[in-house]
Amino acid sequence: MFAVFQTGGKQYKVAKDQLLAVERLQGEAGDSVAFESVLMVGADDKTTVGAPFVAGATVAAEIVEQGRGPKIIVFKKRRRKNSRRRNGHRQDLTLLRVTEILTDGRKPSAKPSAKKAKPAKKAEAPEPAAEAAAPKPETAAEEAAEVATVKPDLLDAPEGAADDLKKIGGVGPKLEEKLNEIGIYHFRQIAAFTPENVAWVDDHLNFKGRIERDDWVGQAEQLAAESGEE
Repeated sequence: MFAVFQTGGKQYKVAKDQLLAVERLQGEAGDSVAFESVLMVGADDKTTVGAPFVAGATVAAEIVEQGRGPKIIVFKKRRRKNSRRRNGHRQDLTLLRVTEILTDGRKPSAKPSAKKAKPAKKAEAPEPAAEAAAPKPETAAEEAAEVATVKPDLLDAPEGAADDLKKIGGVGPKLEEKLNEIGIYHFRQIAAFTPENVAWVDDHLNFKGRIERDDWVGQAEQLAAESGEE
């Protein structure tokens, strides 16, 4: 038995126990989801086509994990204009396992959520020793010391007038102000970011992956070269 259903503006043909990745859905691993926008249901001897949807048909699935797709590069260039832009993008995806294909108005069978079963296991077999092995910072001084191990040295701004960071695609006045607050004023500082620097700044300022997604490092390298920074 198979079904064709719609979610995220796309259509998918599925069968029971099939794994498929769809655009991000709300929920956590183990949650159940149901899709009522079923366009077609078919079996060996009969196929029902909806108009546009099949009445009483539902595709039930379970969230396996939340993740992101592979990185793609979007590169734009205007000839003879010295204009180039390189951006990266990773689509947010949800991996599903189809559990049931239902017809005639039947409802999905209730199943215990995997996220509800985890606390019970922890309660039965607590591991205080494991928690002690990786203590979290309890004071502001300890937290600052931990952050300092990741905070990049390049945050000390070099001498000279500050660069216009808004020239970087994706940086507006608000983001430029946030960068200035932590000492970033020059393209050269951003161009020298290591993956650890990117992770720290992204987490510290809650940029949600913007630095990697908009390729700030690549843009800063080009802008630093054009402005004559060494």
